[in-house]
Parts: sequence; C-alpha cells; structure tokens
Amino acid sequence: MKRFLRATLAAGAIAMAAFASHTAEAQDKGKVFYMVPTLLDEFQTASVEAITNFMKEVGYTVEAKNADNKTDLQQSQMNDVIALKPKAIILAAVDFNALVPSIEKARAAGIPVMIFDRQIKTTKSDFTSVAGTVEIGYVAADQIQGLLKTKNGSVKGKVLQVLGDPADPYTLEIQQGFEEKMKAFPDVKIISLPAMQWEASNAGTIVSDQLVANPDIDLIFVHAAHLAVAAVASLEAKGKKPGEVMLVSSNGAPVGLDLIRKGWENVEVEQPLFAQAAALAMFADKVINKQEIKPGKYDVLGLESEVTIESWGANIKIPGAAINKGNVDDTKFWGNLKPPATPIKPVE
Repeated sequence: MKRFLRATLAAGAIAMAAFASHTAEAQDKGKVFYMVPTLLDEFQTASVEAITNFMKEVGYTVEAKNADNKTDLQQSQMNDVIALKPKAIILAAVDFNALVPSIEKARAAGIPVMIFDRQIKTTKSDFTSVAGTVEIGYVAADQIQGLLKTKNGSVKGKVLQVLGDPADPYTLEIQQGFEEKMKAFPDVKIISLPAMQWEASNAGTIVSDQLVANPDIDLIFVHAAHLAVAAVASLEAKGKKPGEVMLVSSNGAPVGLDLIRKGWENVEVEQPLFAQAAALAMFADKVINKQEIKPGKYDVLGLESEVTIESWGANIKIPGAAINKGNVDDTKFWGNLKPPATPIKPVE
C-alpha cells in the first residue's frame, strides 16, 4: 500500500506539472471549494488537478478539502466551508446519504452545490457531472463476454467481481449495468464482494481468499484500477503468471494502464475524468449565476454528452471507453496524464 501511495503521489505531481503548463489564466470570479473524498487513488488526485485547472481557465480559484474517506470529517468540512460563503461547492461525497443535510444547508445559505462523480439522487443540487456508470458496467460486460468466449469457447466460466464501497453509487451502478448484461449468460457464475472504503488491502484479501475457495476463477473484475494492483499482488503471491487469470478493471487510472502493458490486465474501462471535470467548468457560470441549464447534447472535450433535467437537478452524463493493449498509449485517456489541449469555454 505504501508503494502504491508513493506511485499515486508521483502521478499527481506529474499531472500537476502537465496541467500547470496547459492552463490559461482568466479573470478572477471568486473561490470554489472542492470536497474530495480521499487522495488514496489516482483518480482522486488527478481530479483535484483537473478541476482546479479547468475552473481556473474560466475564472474561478479552487481550494480542495480532503476528507480521508471519513464521513464525519467531510460533514465538518462542509460546515466550515459554508461559513466562508464561497461562490460554489463541488462535492464528491464519501457517503451519498450522509451528506444530504450538508447539501441542503449549503443551498439554503445561497451557495450552489455541484456534484462530481458520485451522483446523489435523494436531494436537489445545482449541477451533477458523472460518467455513465451503468454504461461502464455494460461495456465491462461486453468485454468480459468476449474474453470468456475466447478462453472457454462460449460465454461461460466463473467471475469474481470486486466492488468498491457499497456507500458509493459509482460502484453500485457499475454492478447494476454489469449484472444486467450478464443475465443473458446463465453459464457464468458471478461472485460479488465489496472492498470496504475502497481500500486496496481489502480487495487483495478478497482475491486471495477467493483463489483458495474458488481456484477455477477465470476472470476478476474490479471496479477501480488501484484495486487491480492489489489483485495482481494476490495473484503473484499464489504463483499465477500474467494472463493466467484474466483481469478487467474500471476507471482508467495510470496503474491500470501499466498493468495492461505488463500483461496482467486485459481491459480497463475508462471513467472519463478529464471530461467530467471540464463539464463542471463549462457550466460553472450558469450554476453560480443561477441561470437556466438547457437539456440536450453537448460536446465535452470531443465526447458527445447529454444534459438531462432530473428530479435532483441538471445532470450531465459522459461516456467512457474500453482500453486494451491495442490503444493503451492513446493520449485521449486520462491515465496517460496528458491534459487536453482544447480550451474550456463556458456554456452561453
């Protein structure tokens, strides 16, 4: 875990340097706080840099508050930030139910709340930017069907699915999409277990235990690349070689792309981090100035994305893509840490 954390921090430093050289200055429109749930995986560290720099392009200064995966700490941080009366709050919640009162308190104080990544449907917010998480599950299912068919002659076998924390709708919706698509294949047995608090060590223990209980596992599907690192460590400890047990992950982090290059991982289903962060900046003026956000199709860094008006507010969903050894070096994937050259323009 310490080695992984060092790699994560190094990746964050590289991303920071890359973004610093890319970011254009804009007039100062005020401060926005980003409530980040944790910095223990590459997606979260990269999200801080992406949000900070994209928002800077459209004129807002961002300060991040790390909750260290602690719900009570994030609730306390929200109270502190509300008292500062920022232009807006961007929230990626540790627990999507527990943060509802904090969202309501902020909005009652006249502070817009934008939800990033971890969708909250049980209360109103001002804008939500998410990946198509159910669709990520669909893409993963399609890829896994192909891998099982290639190995076993038909879509059959045993799959170990390692979720993240069940308090996070991201992982629950990936599971929903994946299992919905896999229902058509009754010869595939799926074992699903959660890695609580998204801890890599918990994922490693699950994989290690299941390799003993189910030595005939064909494929492991983990819901984040940092969990794939722990899965590979457990496979190595059991004497497995790259490719002997197939591995699929989702979110597109640098460590996942490296595992593809090394032959341990077959597919990484990308969560489009850059586009999710860019969408916040594109709509920030609309949100902060309390202007209407119109539903429809929007181009976000070259990805056709859709804004819908839901019961919880305006919601933009951005598609992901499958990464394999054939396209792993494509710079459009955020895991290669190459910030997009396209300037961010506010929606008018």
